[in-house]
Amino acid sequence: MQFNLDTAELFVPDGLPVDEALARTTHLCFAAHQDDIEIMAAEPILKCFQQKDLWFTGVVVSDGRGSPRDDLYKDYTDEEMRVVRFKEQKKAALVGEYAAQVLLDYPSKSIKDGSNQQAVEDIVTLLKATRPQIVYTHNLADKHDTHVGVALKVIEAVRQLPKEEQPQKLYGCEVWRDLDWMIDADKVPFDCSAHENLQAALLGVFDSQICGGKRYDLATLGRRKAHATYFTSHGTDVTTGLSFGMDLTLLLAEPDKDPGVYVQEYIQRFAQDVADRIGKLR
Repeated sequence: MQFNLDTAELFVPDGLPVDEALARTTHLCFAAHQDDIEIMAAEPILKCFQQKDLWFTGVVVSDGRGSPRDDLYKDYTDEEMRVVRFKEQKKAALVGEYAAQVLLDYPSKSIKDGSNQQAVEDIVTLLKATRPQIVYTHNLADKHDTHVGVALKVIEAVRQLPKEEQPQKLYGCEVWRDLDWMIDADKVPFDCSAHENLQAALLGVFDSQICGGKRYDLATLGRRKAHATYFTSHGTDVTTGLSFGMDLTLLLAEPDKDPGVYVQEYIQRFAQDVADRIGKLR
C-alpha cells in the first residue's frame, strides 16, 4: 500500500498479506499519537479480541518525535524516540491481536495545518481498503491541538467517500479531556469491563511514556472505573469500566454542517442542563 510519506509503516501482527489484513477490518481507529489508541479505543479492541468475524485496525497519524522523555529515555534524540514509540505501538498491536497497525509518520505541525491534505488522502486510502463498520477518532472537545487536528481530517476524509462506502458510525473518544461533562443522553458509553489484564498490558507496553513520568496506565484505568461508578447517581454499578464517546455520525449525514458548530451544540445542551437544574431547585 502506498502512502504519501515513504517513512510510513504498515504492520500486520499475524503476517497475513496486507490487502487481506486490511479488508477484514470491522472496527478502525485513527489516533494522533502512539498509545492514544489503547487509551481511547479499549472497547472495540476488546470486542474484536479473539474473534473470527470482528477485527480491529489501529492508525497512528503522527510520528512521536516530540514526545516528553525522562529516566532511561531522557537523552534520546527525537529520531530515537520515534523508533521507540513505533516499536511500542507494534507491541500493542501484537498484544491486542489487531488486524493491522498503520503508522503514517506525520509531524504534528502538518496535522495541525488545516490546509495540508496529505494525511486526509492517506486516511481516505485506508478507509477504502478497510471499509469498516465503525470508525473511532478523537472527540472535538479534546484539549490537545493535534488530537483535534486528526479528528477534523478524519471527518473530512470520511465525507469524501460515497455514501455507500461510509461507516455506519463515527465516534469521537476520550484522551486529553474526558466526556463526563456531556449530558447523559448525549454520551455514548463504551463498556470496558472485560479483560482488565489485557487492558493493563496494552497500556503497559508504552514504557517510554510511563517511565518518562506520565502514568497513563494508572490514569486511564482509573478514569474507566470512575466513569463506571459515577455514570448514574441512583443505581448500582452495572459495569466495572466505562469510557465515553461523542457521536459524530451526524456530520456524515449532514456534510455541510460545521464540526465547530456541532460540538458547540453539545456544550450548549450541557450548559442548559446545568441552568435548568439550578432553576428548578431555587
